[in-house]
Amino acid sequence: MSLAPTLDPAVGSGRSSSRAPREDRRAPVGRRARRSWLGPRTLKTIRFLSPVAVVVAWQLASSLGVLSERTLASPVQLADTAWALISSGELVGAIGVSARRAALGFALGASIAVVAGSIVGLTRLGDAVLDPIMQMLRMLPLFGLVPLFIIWFGIQEEPKIYLVALAVIVPLYLNLVAALRGVDQDLREVAYVLRLSRREAIRHLYAPAVLPGVLVGLRQSLGLAWITLIVAEQVNAGAGLGYLINNARDFYLTDVIVVGLLCYAALGLLTDALVRLAERRALQWRDGGETA
Repeated sequence: MSLAPTLDPAVGSGRSSSRAPREDRRAPVGRRARRSWLGPRTLKTIRFLSPVAVVVAWQLASSLGVLSERTLASPVQLADTAWALISSGELVGAIGVSARRAALGFALGASIAVVAGSIVGLTRLGDAVLDPIMQMLRMLPLFGLVPLFIIWFGIQEEPKIYLVALAVIVPLYLNLVAALRGVDQDLREVAYVLRLSRREAIRHLYAPAVLPGVLVGLRQSLGLAWITLIVAEQVNAGAGLGYLINNARDFYLTDVIVVGLLCYAALGLLTDALVRLAERRALQWRDGGETA
C-alpha cells in the first residue's frame, strides 16, 4: 500500500483550486437576519402604519391642546365634517365637478403631448420645428398665465381646463420624446431588415420600448394636473372643491378647508394607484412586473 500523499490535480498542474469554502459563499449573518424580517409583508405593514402614526400623533396633539383646533382641526373633527358634507351631498357634488375638470384638461393635454412627442421623437423635421416651441412652453410660468387666461377665456370652465392641459403636456411630452430617442438602434435595424411597415414598427417595436417612459410621464402629469387644478379653482370658481374651500376661507372654517385639500390628495393618490396598477400589468415582462 502506497503511503505517498494524494495531490490535488489543480495544485499539481500549477493552478489554484477555484472551489471556495462553503462558508465563504454564505451571506453574512447580519445580512441574512435583515433579509429575514424586512420582507415584502413587513414593508407593506410599515407602509400602512407610517401614515397611521402621523394621524395618531396629530390627534394626540389636538387632544392635549398642543395644536389649536382653530389653527388645524383634529382628525376626529375632520371626520365629522366630512361626514356632514357627504350627507348633505355638497362634497360629492364638488368632487364630481373637480374630477370632470381634471379629466377634460388631462385628456386635452395628453393628446397634444402624444401627438407632438411622436412627431418630434420619430422625425428630424418635427424635432426642428416643434421641439423649440415645446421648450419655450416648458419655460413659461404656468400660474402666471392665470390673469391672461381669464382675459382670454373669461371666468367659466375654459381657463381651468386649459391650465390643467398645459400642466399635463410638458412632462408627458418630455418622457415620450426621451423614450423614443432611447430605442435601441439594433432593434431599429432588425425592423428595417424585416421590412416592417411604419405601423408594424410602431406596434411591435416602438410601443413596447417607450411604454415604461410614457407611464412615468403619465404619473407625473396626473400629479401636476391635480396640483394645477387646486390653483385654477381658487379663481372665480362657482362649483367644485376650490369653490368649497373659498367659501370656508371666508368663514374661517379650517376643518372644511382641510377636508377639501385631503380630497384633492385622495384623488391624486387614486389616479396614481390606477396608473401603477396598469404599469404592473403592462410591464410584467420587465423585472417580473415589479415597479417603483
